[in-house]
Amino acid sequence: MAWSKGLAEWIEDDVAFISVAFSWRLPEAYQRAIWLRAQGYKVRAGGPGLFARRTYLERVTGIGGEVDALVHHNPRATMASRGCPVGCYFCVVPKMEGKEFTLLPDFIPRPILCDNNLSALPVEYQNHIIEKYRKSDVPLLDANGGFEPQTFDKETYRRWKTINRGAWRFGYDETIEENEAHRMAMILKDEPASSKRVYVLIGNEPFEECHRRILQVIEWGCEPHVQPMIALNALAKHPVIRFDWTEQKLRDLARWANRWIWRTVPFSDYRG
Repeated sequence: MAWSKGLAEWIEDDVAFISVAFSWRLPEAYQRAIWLRAQGYKVRAGGPGLFARRTYLERVTGIGGEVDALVHHNPRATMASRGCPVGCYFCVVPKMEGKEFTLLPDFIPRPILCDNNLSALPVEYQNHIIEKYRKSDVPLLDANGGFEPQTFDKETYRRWKTINRGAWRFGYDETIEENEAHRMAMILKDEPASSKRVYVLIGNEPFEECHRRILQVIEWGCEPHVQPMIALNALAKHPVIRFDWTEQKLRDLARWANRWIWRTVPFSDYRG
């Protein structure tokens, strides 16, 4: 078994499986498929990276359909549900898994829980997940998929606080989300800043609005994790360029935020 960020590969008998998490890993997956076929393997491919590029690997693989390779990307990861009701246009989840939840009650507890939207799940199912972790004695080290400010309240915090040993992750991707994001940050006010990781999408709004969202996250006592918007079908890891952005400015703002340079230097003085 081999994997790297966004790309996993494993072999079962005479079949080689490739799972692609991001479309920009498809060119590399294509080359791997050619090499594996030359070694005599049948090759099957799947994963969210193929969703918007369904035919990209057709010539060199069989499309695996539901090749669920999460554990191959990270053997410490699991999912208790799929789908997300929010429907963000820049996210592949509702397009690929649907806007209604598919519950997976027989999931295997592992340290990393990758559900897309834990706080929007039915309360009784949230309790089911939490109780299953308790009974298994497996520590929840990272609720990786995060929570949704729209549905996160004090009871959600109380509920998950009993098992969550990792960061509290949520998104503040558009200016219209300000009130909900601020409310969630205030519910978490007693948590250390390093335990409040806020995903901030940039490039989807003009620079000033994106920069302001990052500064607000810092002001609220959280740590921003900035992500330039990339098209869901991109074959190279290049961000979408809109409004008053350039690719260099997007990369600079992301580095300034994600490397914690904001602690010592305002972005206006940053020279990447």
